[in-house]
Amino acid sequence: MVDVYDWDTGHYIGKIPQATETYNVVGNVNEYGLAIGETTYGGIAQLQKQSKGLIDYGSLIYFTLQRAKTAKEAITVMADLVSRYGYYSEGESFSIADPNEAWVMDFIGKGEYELGAVWVAMKVPDGHVSAHANQARIRTFPRNDPANCRYSPDVVSFARAHGLYSGSDEAFSFSDVYAPVNFESVRGCEMRVWSFFRSVAGAAVMDPYTDYVRGTNMTHRMPFSVKPTRKLAATDLMALMKDHLEGTVFDFSQDVGAGAFNAPYRWRPMNFVSGGHQYVNERSTSTQQTGFVFVAQLRPNYPPPIAGLNWFGVDDAACTVFAPMFGGMTRIPKNFAEGVGDIMTVNLDSAFWIFNLVSNFAYSRWRHIYPDILALATKLETDYVAEVAKVDADVKVLWASGKTAAAIEYATNYSVATGDQLFRTWFQFWLHLTARYLDGDTKTPVPGEQNPKVEYPGYGAAWCDRIAKETGDKYRVPDTETRNVRLMPRHKIW
Repeated sequence: MVDVYDWDTGHYIGKIPQATETYNVVGNVNEYGLAIGETTYGGIAQLQKQSKGLIDYGSLIYFTLQRAKTAKEAITVMADLVSRYGYYSEGESFSIADPNEAWVMDFIGKGEYELGAVWVAMKVPDGHVSAHANQARIRTFPRNDPANCRYSPDVVSFARAHGLYSGSDEAFSFSDVYAPVNFESVRGCEMRVWSFFRSVAGAAVMDPYTDYVRGTNMTHRMPFSVKPTRKLAATDLMALMKDHLEGTVFDFSQDVGAGAFNAPYRWRPMNFVSGGHQYVNERSTSTQQTGFVFVAQLRPNYPPPIAGLNWFGVDDAACTVFAPMFGGMTRIPKNFAEGVGDIMTVNLDSAFWIFNLVSNFAYSRWRHIYPDILALATKLETDYVAEVAKVDADVKVLWASGKTAAAIEYATNYSVATGDQLFRTWFQFWLHLTARYLDGDTKTPVPGEQNPKVEYPGYGAAWCDRIAKETGDKYRVPDTETRNVRLMPRHKIW
């Protein structure tokens, strides 16, 4: 038997039979190059709770990664687990991919009506990309195309039986029945899909849907997938995860909410009231309340230790570094390991906390500090890509010669050493940023000099104009005195 704990809360749910064989799993990727991610959408209220269910969404992911080698096999395992043991969580949308194909599986429990879940899974067409962000994406779907679409046998009949739907099978829309959109799910969730699609497929393709994500025409649903204008690399996905709606009409880094230093963040709650009207705080792909983020690179014709590559980062995607962790590795870098630190205690041995110390400092002076973060992260990720190519070649040679244990150890050693070094690098980077941007100044070392070059970037002209406009004459120097105004002498920096 294996214990089941709710992934969100750690609450013990129960036990289910363990598989006779399990596969190596690192984060959300296993040794065979199967990856599963998720996004929670909740769905209609009466289906969000199944008190007798034993499988929550987190356990469903990790049990499946231990038991399946391919995306299609994973869909079968997931359906079987919840039909046997029930589903404990709210509605979820799962990304399921292997080296050859990718699927999206929209999934919701049957509430207290009966044990199990209803679901539909659609393959992402070759040459296309799809996305999901806290909203079910699958609407109508083909009935007799198992190579590209699978679904629970009662996905429509269950809805009819409980008064949720009365139309034909062909017109049935999973999202519209089980997880209908509203303003919040469109503006705060589908917006991120729109921005991603726009970045890869172009403004001409996605700008017609601006009315939808703005929340003014919620019947104008976006397509399930789009064709990008060029082939995307793993590094492209890393960059796209850093998105703050830049370059769109929803860019929120230039208005008053961004502060003097153009921080593309809004602190929760996600809405506020002013003058009797309700307003939203935009929610972009990159967001401050991120625990971890990953890009799964799944490679066909690679041996199991390296078929799945989990580019893993902690904290905000915009401020993280995606480090390569092979799906076949058997040890974890100690500073990235689960259980190092907790959310209420700053722990300087925890990569999560060190990355948060960097990002939260950057939030205070984003325009000045973030370019340094992005430059170092990009350099490290570029170096990793080159290093991984060498590791791949060496592991393939070991594997082909029958030295499987040595191949696994080689991949493990590289990933662990990379994580260890990244932690040390980012720790020192945090100290460097603290000194460089201390007290609102910007300091740059001068070769051969004891003291650095010190610059006083201030607030910027636009913000100073705003101060002057909103405060009137409070800080204004009389025009008759401006010729005699002298700034206080700069203090020597010791």
